[in-house]
Amino acid sequence: MILPIYTYGQPVLRQEAEEIDKDYPKLDQLIKDMYETLERSEGIGLAAPQVGVPIRLAIINLDVISEDLPEYKGYVRTFINPFIEEYDETETDIMEEGCLSLPGIHEKVKRAKRIRVTYQDEQFEEHDEWVEGYLARVMQHEFDHLDGVVFTDHLKGLRRQLTKSKLQDIRQGNFSCNYKVKVKR
Repeated sequence: MILPIYTYGQPVLRQEAEEIDKDYPKLDQLIKDMYETLERSEGIGLAAPQVGVPIRLAIINLDVISEDLPEYKGYVRTFINPFIEEYDETETDIMEEGCLSLPGIHEKVKRAKRIRVTYQDEQFEEHDEWVEGYLARVMQHEFDHLDGVVFTDHLKGLRRQLTKSKLQDIRQGNFSCNYKVKVKR
C-alpha cells in the first residue's frame, strides 16, 4: 500500500524516533509499504517518520541510480535502529540534496564523506560498519530524520534564511508534487 509522505510542519518529523524490537507489530508490512511508497515517489531513501511512524526505521534503494553510479547496482537495504556512531570529519563534501518531505526544495549541504554506522537488518542481525561516498551522504540524510532533523537544518546564514519562506509554503500546503502527501492542517 502506498503511504502518504508527511511534509514539513508535521510534528512527527521533529520527534526523536523510538527503537523497536522484532515484536514490533506488522513490521514486515510497514517495510513493504515503505518500499512501495519510495518507488512511487521516485526517491532513494525514506525514514519511518516520513510516513508518520516515529520509529527508528529507514530504507535506502540506490539501485535506481545505478546507471549513473554502477557501484550501487542491487543496493536495496533496510535499516532498523540505525545510529551514526562516528563522523570522519577529515573529508567532507558539499552536494545538493532534496527531500520527499520538503518538496521543491534543493540545497547544497556539507556532510562527512565517511561515517561509522550501527544498525540491524530485517532479521535483526547486528551490523557495525564504516560507509563512505554517496551512501554515507544518503544515510546521514535518512538517519537525521530519526532524530527529528531535516536537511535544511544544516544550512547556514543566507541560505537558511532563503529557505524559510519555502518551508512556510510547504507547511501551508502551497506546493505541488506527484506523490501522495499528508500536510499539516
